Amino acid sequence: MEYLIGILLLVSFVGLVIYAVRGGNLMLGIFVMAIIWTALPLIGNVLVTNPSFIEANKDIVGTSLPDALSMVFQSGPEGWGSVLVNVCFGAWFGRVLMKTGIASSLIRTTTELGGDKLQITCILLCIVTTAIFSSVFGAGAVIAIGVIILPIFLSLGLNKIIATSAFMLSVGAGMFLNPVLYGQFSAFFLGEDGKTQYPYEMQYSWGRYALVIQLAVVVVMILLSTRQKRVHNWVASVPMAKRRGDAVPGYALITPVIPVILLIAFKIPIILGFIAGSFYAMFTTGKIKSWGQTCRMVNKDFFEGVCDTAPLVGFLLMLPMFNKASELCVPYFRALLGGVIPNNTFVISVAFAILAPLGLFRGPLTLFGCGAATLGILNSLNLPVAYLAPLIIIPSTVMNVSCCITQSWIVWGVNYTKVSTREFLKVSAVAGWIITVILEIMIYLMFG
Repeated sequence: MEYLIGILLLVSFVGLVIYAVRGGNLMLGIFVMAIIWTALPLIGNVLVTNPSFIEANKDIVGTSLPDALSMVFQSGPEGWGSVLVNVCFGAWFGRVLMKTGIASSLIRTTTELGGDKLQITCILLCIVTTAIFSSVFGAGAVIAIGVIILPIFLSLGLNKIIATSAFMLSVGAGMFLNPVLYGQFSAFFLGEDGKTQYPYEMQYSWGRYALVIQLAVVVVMILLSTRQKRVHNWVASVPMAKRRGDAVPGYALITPVIPVILLIAFKIPIILGFIAGSFYAMFTTGKIKSWGQTCRMVNKDFFEGVCDTAPLVGFLLMLPMFNKASELCVPYFRALLGGVIPNNTFVISVAFAILAPLGLFRGPLTLFGCGAATLGILNSLNLPVAYLAPLIIIPSTVMNVSCCITQSWIVWGVNYTKVSTREFLKVSAVAGWIITVILEIMIYLMFG
């Protein structure tokens, strides 16, 4: 019976992959899968007769229906409360950067610094984009920065396919250190006490190198696709033409990295870091003029930031149900695939590197799709979190967040620059594959 249940679970998993690739609504798809992956193990728990299987998995096999329903559909979403709070505060911080003019001033200053050199200007703008998104999160923030940077790229003569790919990969590079995205990943690795087994220090230990590597690939893309030529500085400045009086002070430009620096250097909680960064931005740009005006501005920016994240919040409330349901399925996956899935970290790393494109279209190598089920299967191997977490976070961040056309801000980007999805994927997916291979090798050498 345990083999039959395992086969049915795998069939449903394949069904989810096909559904995701065809562009189905993932929020409801994940919810339906949570129901299926709760029902099948519970049926198996009643019908299984193998004494050795029951003894080896007595904690899960003995789970009652009320306990299972509570664990999946109540405790699961509740456990992600901290993730959702971080997402909301991060989105607010992003809105503050936009409204205070810090983001646009930082980009304008970078463009002026690059002068009339195409490659240098583009590379500097990619570096600034990565720095901004090391702490800022949300589709609204990506779009707000994109409408400034993409026209500059295009006015400088950068190929529109390369421009779109370079910008999105630069955004994704910053996400390796982004506390909001980390919060979403950390919720996949909760211990029995409900606390994460994957602290931010663990993410930072390899994420900083991943950021540099992905950004380096972007630089190579720009260098290989452009010829050094001189452009008039005023051309690059046109999309951001502003009165000199609108410029923000130089010391306000450090705002984007304040939350990350406070977290890494001083262990300041990230929410307090977002609050400190937001008020620093408002204070240094002269936006705080009276108590009433400050209250109205904070309310408006917070409201708009939370609205930016609304679709993501809905998905994040369904995803923990699926994660908890996968815990009930582990004994059946172990029984069916225990002799098939390699327990060798080298073989697993090679497999993830080769199969990296499966992180596209919400496939089995992204935690924002079917990867939640893949993680449930890998959990049966008892791999250390220090290795398992980056193993699957890499394709989730590179192939999904940075390259996939199912990502909301990438859909906006290709439409904005009028690039076909096929053309975009030919560049971004290949670059993402190369990055993933390099990073999986790095993770094996560091933690494997």
